[in-house]
Amino acid sequence: MSQSPHLVPGKTAIVAKGLVKRFKTGRTYIEVLKSVDFDALHGDVTMVMGPSGSGKSTLVACLSGLLRPDEGRVNAMDQDLWSLPSGRIDKFRLDNCGFIFQGFNLFPALTALQQVTTVLKYQGYDVAEARRMAMTSLDEVGLSHRVNQRPSELSGGEKQRVAIARALAKQPRLLFADEPTSALDGENGQIVTGLLQRAAKEHGAAVVCVTHDHRMEAFADRVIHIEDGRILDDRRVTSPPAPAAAGRPLIGA
Repeated sequence: MSQSPHLVPGKTAIVAKGLVKRFKTGRTYIEVLKSVDFDALHGDVTMVMGPSGSGKSTLVACLSGLLRPDEGRVNAMDQDLWSLPSGRIDKFRLDNCGFIFQGFNLFPALTALQQVTTVLKYQGYDVAEARRMAMTSLDEVGLSHRVNQRPSELSGGEKQRVAIARALAKQPRLLFADEPTSALDGENGQIVTGLLQRAAKEHGAAVVCVTHDHRMEAFADRVIHIEDGRILDDRRVTSPPAPAAAGRPLIGA
């Protein structure tokens, strides 16, 4: 998959201003996000790091149209996201966003190929084109030899790579990953992180990755630390990460 021509590296993909999110517990409210400002660029891997309960997953949910903030605005791909009707927000996510979750979120009864083609059919691709695009995406993550296996027949690292192939197949402008390496060993975690980097560098996506895995910092263009609902530190990595290897198998069979 080539980089989409409208995705210009370094161009702002998403900007949030003054995000506040509260959750009710009993008779009181807990403020999980406290007037957070955030932005991410096409071609960048932005790591959002912090301890459990810091607000990092809530931040990504608000940025991606999954959770409405109580205050603040999100401008994503030049659209005022939370001013849109709910149906338009759903369509925005379908058309522009890819998601990778800690728990893989694969359908137990579907093969790796079917996991990917199902999403593409929802986007309106016919069966033949969806299959072609899915095969290309699975090959890119090194799983062309596992396309007919179901999740129960795949390792943890392979399951996560299917999830990444599913997210990349529709060439998302925004790619959100929530703790994508937490269930993986070191080798598979590095492979998955390299694939996220390739999504940014080769496809031009703005990759926003929530993690507490410090191994992932080596692949980041920017690292943001959040704690108690506030951004404490926001820095660009001075030495750009080495490009992830392409054109060769990412892991042994």
